[in-house]
Amino acid sequence: MIQSNGTATRDRTSRVFIEPNGSGLERGERNGTASGRPGVQHEGRSDLSVGVRSRVSRVAMGVAAAVVLIVGVWFTVIPNSETEAKTPAVPRTLAVQTISIEQVSAYQMAREYTGSIVARRSSQLGFELAGKLEKIYLDEGDSVTAGTTLAQLDTEHLETGRRQVVARRNQAAARLDEMIAGPRVENIAAARARVKSFQAQVELLKRQTARQKKLLPQNATSQDEYERYAFDMKARAAQLNEAQHNLDELLNGTRKEQIAAQRAVVTELDAAIADIDVDLRKSTLKAPFDGTIARRLVDDGTVVDVGQPVFRLVEDQVLESRIGLPVQAAGRLVAESLQRVKIGGKYFEATVAGRFPEVDPATRTRTVILRLEDSAVADVVHGQVVRLELEETVEASGFWLPFTALSKGTRGLWTSFVLVEADKKDSAQPALFRVERRDIEVLHTQSERVLVRGTLNSGEQVVASGTHRVVPGQLVHLTK
Repeated sequence: MIQSNGTATRDRTSRVFIEPNGSGLERGERNGTASGRPGVQHEGRSDLSVGVRSRVSRVAMGVAAAVVLIVGVWFTVIPNSETEAKTPAVPRTLAVQTISIEQVSAYQMAREYTGSIVARRSSQLGFELAGKLEKIYLDEGDSVTAGTTLAQLDTEHLETGRRQVVARRNQAAARLDEMIAGPRVENIAAARARVKSFQAQVELLKRQTARQKKLLPQNATSQDEYERYAFDMKARAAQLNEAQHNLDELLNGTRKEQIAAQRAVVTELDAAIADIDVDLRKSTLKAPFDGTIARRLVDDGTVVDVGQPVFRLVEDQVLESRIGLPVQAAGRLVAESLQRVKIGGKYFEATVAGRFPEVDPATRTRTVILRLEDSAVADVVHGQVVRLELEETVEASGFWLPFTALSKGTRGLWTSFVLVEADKKDSAQPALFRVERRDIEVLHTQSERVLVRGTLNSGEQVVASGTHRVVPGQLVHLTK
């Protein structure tokens, strides 16, 4: 033992004793005999006594702390049997997230229909006449306006023929002018002189015939001579009548019918000239509308046939899209209504311009024409694919569930898990539910949810996610 008022002494066996009066006594070897004297202090051992005292103090404090720790753990960790008997065991359950479902009778489904961009006008341009292609003025990719000259045929033969017809027309026109002006005075005078000449001849022949007739009974002349004078008189009388008619015609002027006939001849020749002019104009190929030359099909010097394509011209300033839709969907589109179409990753506004009056026999669809906005011309070209998305109402009864609420079933079906409230004995505990499996059929998918039908009821709680962690009959509680 160590006392505060004692002096420490060490024997040969390193045992320390404290004398009552404070002086240390050394004892002998293991035989127990004392070798020291009472009251005698050994010098040089004071430092050793202090070190021993410090080590003993630390050991004592460590032992006390260990005892306190062991007692505390005993009372904390090990419950007494009486407390365990009073506290019932709480079963460990999985927390799940659910959604409440409600039945729907219809749903909106977006359907996408594809078509193509077409120019409002696209033409294969050629000549209406056959001939040699003399000159081509433009090439592929050139933009043109309506009326621009594109190519020219050789027109030499047409120009020569036109000059001939013009000469004939001038001749007929002069004749018409003469008829309208009437006969000249000299012609009338000559006609009158001819009439008088025939009159004199007829008068002479009449007298000669009468004389021969008187001499015939007297046999002073022959019958042949008499008949010759008689026939000559009749011939001269006929010539007199003809000359008189000509004189009367000259005096009366040209008849209206003759003037009309001659005028018709002039008109006919004018039409022939106009026809040649049309051929001359058709020998020049011009652009019928504004656009861009897509293809040039022939070269200079080629002899082309009637209607043979020379250029393909596309109107690129006004574009339309033509999309085949089901008959019912096409009928729901209102004329001049705005629709949103997607072309090359961009969206544009388009106006419903019209619908084809018949169904395409190959696709069984009705083509709808959509006129694109003017700003689309810079980004859209002829032949691109266009997509139109329409919302349609589909009559179907079912429930909307997230994809995460589905689990693979058997025979092509899917399953979902529904929570049914379990027996509850203690209101202090969280409400527990039992998991039940329901077979369902997928009707339609939309974004991140799916429309299903099956053995589900409105108002039921369906496990929204983590279906791989639950099994039928398992007890779970709702997540907070």
